[in-house]
Amino acid sequence: MVPPEALTQPVGGAPATGVSPGQPAPSGVPEPIVVFDKVRKTYGDLVVLDDLDFHVAPNEKVAIIGPSGSGKTTILRVLMTLVKPTGGVVRVGGEPLWHQEVNGKLVPASDRHLRKVRGKIGMVFQHFNLFPNMNVLRNVTEAPMHVKGLSRSDAKERARELLDTVGLGDKLEHFPGQLSGGQQQRVAIARALAMDPDVLLLDEVTSALDPELVGEVLNILRKLAHETQITMLIVTHEIGFARDVSDRVVFFDKGRVAEEGPPSQIFTNPQNPRTQGFLKAVLQH
Repeated sequence: MVPPEALTQPVGGAPATGVSPGQPAPSGVPEPIVVFDKVRKTYGDLVVLDDLDFHVAPNEKVAIIGPSGSGKTTILRVLMTLVKPTGGVVRVGGEPLWHQEVNGKLVPASDRHLRKVRGKIGMVFQHFNLFPNMNVLRNVTEAPMHVKGLSRSDAKERARELLDTVGLGDKLEHFPGQLSGGQQQRVAIARALAMDPDVLLLDEVTSALDPELVGEVLNILRKLAHETQITMLIVTHEIGFARDVSDRVVFFDKGRVAEEGPPSQIFTNPQNPRTQGFLKAVLQH
């Protein structure tokens, strides 16, 4: 949960756990909140995720970078249950996502189990995905009422607090079509936070914005990253933003982790030639 008041109380980010996917954490090391254990996704002969091993610690902010087609967005879509993996196991908060345990064995998850585990995750998409026929306040209250069962009054109170937090407390009755792209994306951030997720997924959230609107969205996300304990997975080409907010940067290539490390290492002294080439191309763009 991310109460608005937490945005005024700085909390340090968490380092990576160093725990291998599928293995129990040593005593004193927190269990990863997200684990991909030999996860594979294919479309015919096309391999999008190639036996991926990947984990994220509680409160960790992880920036995911890489060329188009490297599997970055697929990771987020697997976590949101929008894309079903071909193989492997995904765990969120210690529970399997696409599977459930029955008599000590993993079997395909029921719809109910998927909804329960997915409820720990929020996502902000590239293209806002707001309901055009609902005003700003209702866009933020709809899911908490119908999915989490909040009362209308509680959902409205929470929504108003979050919209104040993202600087839109004066736009409650506006409709998406009356807002700029940056304002719509800030509504989308408030909507994701209204579900009190343990993990927030951010998929190229500035890519659909005009350049002059990018800063207002990134500033809100910087506050979330620096001043809350929410775990964040950030797919981005905004290298400066990734450097500012992440505890760890992961470079993906051909469906696998090609290189990872703290921002100071990845952005100043990358070791993998593919990482070097990618960053050179992005920074020259």
